[in-house]
Amino acid sequence: MDHLINHPGILAVFGIAVFIMLLLDLGIFNKKSHEVSTKEALTWSIVWISLSMVFSGVIYFYMDFENFARFQSAYWIEKALSVDNLFVFILVFTFFKVPKHLHHRVLFWGIIGALVFRAIFIFAGVEMINHTYLPDMELFGQTVRINAVLTIFGVFLLYSGIKSWFSKEENDANADLSKNPAVRLVHKFFKVSENYDGDKFFTVQNGVKMATPLFVALVVIEFTDLLFAVDSIPAIFAIAPDDPFILYTSNIFAILGLRSLYFLLANFMDSFSKLKYGLAIILAFIGVKMIISPFYHMESWISLTVIGSVLTLSIVLSLLFPPKHEQ
Repeated sequence: MDHLINHPGILAVFGIAVFIMLLLDLGIFNKKSHEVSTKEALTWSIVWISLSMVFSGVIYFYMDFENFARFQSAYWIEKALSVDNLFVFILVFTFFKVPKHLHHRVLFWGIIGALVFRAIFIFAGVEMINHTYLPDMELFGQTVRINAVLTIFGVFLLYSGIKSWFSKEENDANADLSKNPAVRLVHKFFKVSENYDGDKFFTVQNGVKMATPLFVALVVIEFTDLLFAVDSIPAIFAIAPDDPFILYTSNIFAILGLRSLYFLLANFMDSFSKLKYGLAIILAFIGVKMIISPFYHMESWISLTVIGSVLTLSIVLSLLFPPKHEQ
């Protein structure tokens, strides 16, 4: 964190950029709930990705290429792993019959919650890592310093990657989300109305304050994001385990662009059938990197090259060899 103290301007740029874009997004361009068009989603996707690349340029200018590569690696890892969230968004909106013009409102506030929870996970994780280094030991003829948490994360990610590769595609279109823990939690603390009340999360019926189905959908999406963070947060710790600034900024920029990416790709998710294999390889690669890190330091540019190549190849193969759907 020393470089962050020496360059507080970078943190200021990050904070101002995020605040202004969220203000513009909610307060100006999406002041009224509406159905997001493909053109609007494409525009916002370009804006968020461009802003992320510009910020990485600021990191390169004020810091060095190493931190630039770290940011890029963590950003694209989170971006790729977040694609799984898109499938869940579709499932949640379908189950709760959320009108299309309200999708943006739910995702916006869901992402606001993600900003808070990711900060807690990342900064707490870095602190935990700093306090779980084992004493120096001799292994394979060299002195190594093993971190217990990073090693556990590495094994978990390697297992997740292998499991993801061999997992079968399941059709969750008819999944019953009424048994979801998040839904049960809402019903435990609130009475839930059967009908929507515009874009309100809470309404009053017969003098009784009640949560609307829109609020239930929001809580489910927030809860799901916490579950997906179990994969994505350990994955980015492999990139910069001692630098919460790089981890948090890259993570947040990736999440901020997730909403527009959903509206852009919602109707084309089946076109990326090979992406799951690419993500499986990336998870396994990061897991191996974590496990061997006490013995071999892998340069950030190598990680960035592997991640970028795997993602590009999986997308190209998905487009070249689309799945054959049964009638």
